[in-house]
Amino acid sequence: MDYVTLETDEFVYGVGDEILPGVSRVIAENPSKFTYRGTGTYIIGGGQDVAVIDPGPILPSHREALAGALTGRTVRAILVTHCHADHSPLAAWLRDETGAPTYAYGPHGAATVEWDIGALPDDFGRPEPTDVADDEPTGPDEPKLEESTDTAFVPDVEVRSGDVVFTDTAISVAALHTPGHTSNHSCFAMTSSAGGRILFTGDHVMGWSTTVVAPPDGDMGAYMNSLRMVAGRRDDVAVPTHGSPIERPGRFVGDLVDHRLERERQVLDAVRRGLDTIPDIVEDLYVDVRVELHRPAGSSVLGHLVKLVSDGIVVVDGSSAADSASDASPASVPRLDSNYLPV
Repeated sequence: MDYVTLETDEFVYGVGDEILPGVSRVIAENPSKFTYRGTGTYIIGGGQDVAVIDPGPILPSHREALAGALTGRTVRAILVTHCHADHSPLAAWLRDETGAPTYAYGPHGAATVEWDIGALPDDFGRPEPTDVADDEPTGPDEPKLEESTDTAFVPDVEVRSGDVVFTDTAISVAALHTPGHTSNHSCFAMTSSAGGRILFTGDHVMGWSTTVVAPPDGDMGAYMNSLRMVAGRRDDVAVPTHGSPIERPGRFVGDLVDHRLERERQVLDAVRRGLDTIPDIVEDLYVDVRVELHRPAGSSVLGHLVKLVSDGIVVVDGSSAADSASDASPASVPRLDSNYLPV
C-alpha cells in the first residue's frame, strides 16, 4: 500500500484552509494514535450557503475555530458520516447555532452477535505506562480504533444512497451508504458544475492507514462490498476525515481491497496452523506492531473471523455455525469466549 500522509507542516490547527475548490478544512486539535493528526471538519460550498461534514468532537478550541471559519456563511446542512465520538458530537451545537438539520444514515446500529463473547484478557495489549504517550500518532500499518461512540446522535434526516443532501449554484452532494466500519457509515459524493467529483469518505477510506472493522456493529463482509463499490466509482479525489486527500482513489481503494484479502488469508492460515485464540493470532500477525495496538488489532482479527465463519470457511467449536458450514472440512477455532473485546 502507498499510504498518503499528512505532515504537521502542511496545516495549522484552528484555521480554515481551502484544500480544494469549494472545500475548506478545519482540523481539530485531537491528534492521537486513533485520530492521526486530528479530526478534519469540511466546509463545502462555493458561495454563502454551505454544508458542514463531520463537525467533530466536543472540544472548545475546535468549536471556536469552526465558528470562525463559518463567519459570514450560512450553514444549510450538517452531514455526519457516522457517530464515533470524534465525528458527530459537535453536530448538536452546530444545529442549535445555525438551525441547519443533520443528515446521516441513522444512529449507531443496535448490533447483535451470534456467539457468547467476553473480553480479552486484561493485560493483553496493555503497554507499560512509560512505553508510549497516549497522544502519539502511529504508523500507517498499525490498526486504529475509535475510543468511544456518540450513542446520543440521532439525525434529523435519515438518508439512503442517492439522496441529495445539499445543493447550491455550483455543486450537488448526495449520500452513499458504505456500511462496514459501522453499520450507519455513509460517504458523501460531491459533483461540481465544472465536472469535478469528490468523495468524502469519513473513516471508510483513510489514506494514512487501514480502518478497523470491529464487531458487533462493524461487518467485514459489508465493508469489503462497500470498498469494492467505491473502487468502481469514477471520483477524481477522495477526502477522508483523517488525513490528506487521496488522488486516483479508484486505484487506491482497489489496493485496499487486495490488502484486506491478504489479511484474511493470513488469519485463515494462522487458524490452520493451530493458532486458536485471537490473542495468539494477533501476536503472530502483528509482531511488528506496538503492543498498545494489539487490542484494536484483535478487533480486526475478530472481524475477519466472523466473515470467514459467515463464508463457511471457519467454524466456531460448539456453535450452530459448524452445522451450516458449506466446506466439509472447514478450519476451526474455539468459541470466542475470553477472546473478544467490547467496542
